[in-house]
Amino acid sequence: MEKQNQQNLFKEVMGNYPTGVTIVTTCDEDGNPFGLTVNSFASVSLDPLLILWSIDHRVSSLNAFKKADGFVVHVLAGDQQKLCQLFASRNTDRFSNCKWSLSSQNLPILEDTFAVLECKTYKQVEAGDHTILIGEVTNITVHEKEPMLYHRRNFGPIPAEFHSVPNK
Repeated sequence: MEKQNQQNLFKEVMGNYPTGVTIVTTCDEDGNPFGLTVNSFASVSLDPLLILWSIDHRVSSLNAFKKADGFVVHVLAGDQQKLCQLFASRNTDRFSNCKWSLSSQNLPILEDTFAVLECKTYKQVEAGDHTILIGEVTNITVHEKEPMLYHRRNFGPIPAEFHSVPNK
């Protein structure tokens, strides 16, 4: 039971750590698109431009991401709660329920996100029950929107009060 208590405490701590929200997409070797909602996203390096995210070994799209030469990280906009839920849901044809297109690198790009980072797979690291995927950013697109915030299992736009607090 101690392990379960530690895992529950870990989930509580991580759920209370505010993060942005992303959807990561790729295509398998047959050109079928795959994607999932991810908040385990971070920058790694400026030279070269590297980012990372992690994928649970139980996710049905694991092999598609591990075998892919590249992937796309979409930083969601604050008004994209439905898109976030769509890509977090199970047993749903996600791509038939949203607007997207293929990039010049044949990677699925979702419309209207805050930012898009197209990546070439740089390295994969096995870490416990997840695989950490490191990508070299090859193309960046930013739209004039506000990003989404995830905190305590809730997601949405960054509250206006956040920006009105004076710096001390």
